[in-house]
Amino acid sequence: MSATLHGVAVIQQLARLSSDQLDACREVVEKLDDLCSFRLLPASDHLDLDWASAPLLRAFELARFPEPAAALLRHAIGGDSEINPAYRDVPDSIFEHPVTALEPVRVAEVATALAAAQTPELEGHLDSYLRHHLGALRDFYTEAADRALAVALWWD
Repeated sequence: MSATLHGVAVIQQLARLSSDQLDACREVVEKLDDLCSFRLLPASDHLDLDWASAPLLRAFELARFPEPAAALLRHAIGGDSEINPAYRDVPDSIFEHPVTALEPVRVAEVATALAAAQTPELEGHLDSYLRHHLGALRDFYTEAADRALAVALWWD
């Protein structure tokens, strides 16, 4: 089941970007639109998390990760702060879900938390779906941390 907005599937997107690119997105709404329109970065620096965010968060809750690891896992999916509130006024953006970001230092903390994260055993397709997306999320953040990059998150 994917989330929908007016009949359109809504999925979570992540992108790895430099601090300079993140600063540009904060200053110029058109740069942020380029990011969210997949024109700013190569496809290899994007991750389509599909609709796995909410089930992953629930799996993290069920696993009872201790704080602050649990908070870092929430940040992996929710980000820290909105990049540029003016983007909410751009046509075809999703107002209810602002574009957020994690700075490189926080990305490294999240990568460490994800490296240790395991989800509880679930049955059937959901188990393999969540394990696949947790692995993709872990790999994505690990590479971002290794390259000292920020991460942007939004719904598309």
